[in-house]
Amino acid sequence: MSPISRLAAAVATALLAACAGTPQTRKPGTAKGGVDETAVNALYARLDRDSRRYSDGLALARAGDTAKAQGEMKVALDDLRAAATGCATVPGCDPQRFVAGFDALLRQGIGDGPGDAGAADEDADGVDEPAEGAVSPAVKQMPQLGRTVTLLKGRELSEVIAVNEPVKAALEEWLTQYRPFLMTAWENYQYMRAQMWPEYQKAGLPEALLFGMLAKESGGKVHAVSRSGASGPLQFMYATGLRFGLSTVDGFDQRFDPRLSARANAAYVNEQLAIFNNNLELVIGAYNGGEGAMQRRAGRGAAAVSFWDPQIYYGVSQETREYVPSVLAAAWLFLHPERYNLQFPRIPAQPGSITLKRPVSIAELTICLGQRDDGHGGWFRTLRNLNPQLDPQQREPAGAKLVVPQPLEAVYERDCAQGQWPVLAEQLHAAVVPPPPPVALARTAGDPAKPAAKSVTVRKGDTLTSIAGRTGCAVRQIASVNGLRPPHYAIKPGQVLKLSSCSAR
Repeated sequence: MSPISRLAAAVATALLAACAGTPQTRKPGTAKGGVDETAVNALYARLDRDSRRYSDGLALARAGDTAKAQGEMKVALDDLRAAATGCATVPGCDPQRFVAGFDALLRQGIGDGPGDAGAADEDADGVDEPAEGAVSPAVKQMPQLGRTVTLLKGRELSEVIAVNEPVKAALEEWLTQYRPFLMTAWENYQYMRAQMWPEYQKAGLPEALLFGMLAKESGGKVHAVSRSGASGPLQFMYATGLRFGLSTVDGFDQRFDPRLSARANAAYVNEQLAIFNNNLELVIGAYNGGEGAMQRRAGRGAAAVSFWDPQIYYGVSQETREYVPSVLAAAWLFLHPERYNLQFPRIPAQPGSITLKRPVSIAELTICLGQRDDGHGGWFRTLRNLNPQLDPQQREPAGAKLVVPQPLEAVYERDCAQGQWPVLAEQLHAAVVPPPPPVALARTAGDPAKPAAKSVTVRKGDTLTSIAGRTGCAVRQIASVNGLRPPHYAIKPGQVLKLSSCSAR
């Protein structure tokens, strides 16, 4: 180990003791709302100043000026240790931020020392890359410390996610009882990736975060709707969707559009990163529990308190407390499946399209296209995800263009343009389930007669399907009478729907 590395490792132990020994302590009688922003900002400024001084010392070491390099780096590290110790006693200051900053500095110096300048492994910008598998002294010293690292633009997400105990527990869930959901989310995402990932990429956000949120929110089911009314692959509430450009156009709720939903989600994440000083966990928590509630609890800007602070972590709802590590764990598995004996399947998901040669619905098309190559299922979900604006039961005219995975272009020409399979699909699609018998005949003799209801009021969490089940009406029948347009039949609580020859139960 070089003298520079020995110096850094020695100070690492002291700094980590300062940070880990007094986690998230507050001055007696100081509430979380009493943030001393002036003191916090001063400590964070010292972190930035000391980080620059340490980096300058490394540059001197590479140039061969060992003595001056040691002096500069020691002064920087000593002051950084003192600032970290002070941070633990200042309301609103996150000591783990100092651990993260210190760890980043040590990573710069791994393998460095006098005489290293000009080595063969030095990259074009003159910064030595750590050896493969190298771990900084800070990481070695703190395997159990539940730390949070701020998200800085351009940093790898694997450097941001803290694999602490809650995240480890979420990893176990994804790898055990939730593994089928994880794999389904992966497959769904691969087919939609060409639509969703470019929006995240343009926003400067990591793809793994998009996958983590998609997996947790909907499993990649574009038409998912929660009990609270959150809709789409990334589960936007209607008002939040409107705020980020998701409206209803020609009867189509754009929350169900994978591309537009990803764009809105990226805009939301970037907005909240600015509010929470790039603290990823707080942003994810805000997405689930509401940004207003998270700001009131954790603060904002440089004074924002870490999500893992016990007062924050145990102060949010149980749902949010589980949601944040679950999203982080799914993102981590997206990045590092091989570390967990996990293998995501290779999906031939290049986007393509077909032009219909005969009228057909997505339901019929699914029948003629047959089984997927992996034998696990058909194409119904994929076709719906890629064509979210279409009613899967409604026949599209000849000449209409549908988005499909590229390999299905040839399958369509072979099996669905003509022949026995489209004929079979048409016959099955034309089948009509017999209507229920008249209510009067269904009643037993002892039941009092009830007048047929002429309308029903939409309750919170209702869908047209649930109303149909409650009233005995068919979905299409209710939609037709009330002028509701497929495929989503948008309704809202308090809306009165007319019924025809049906009775509410």
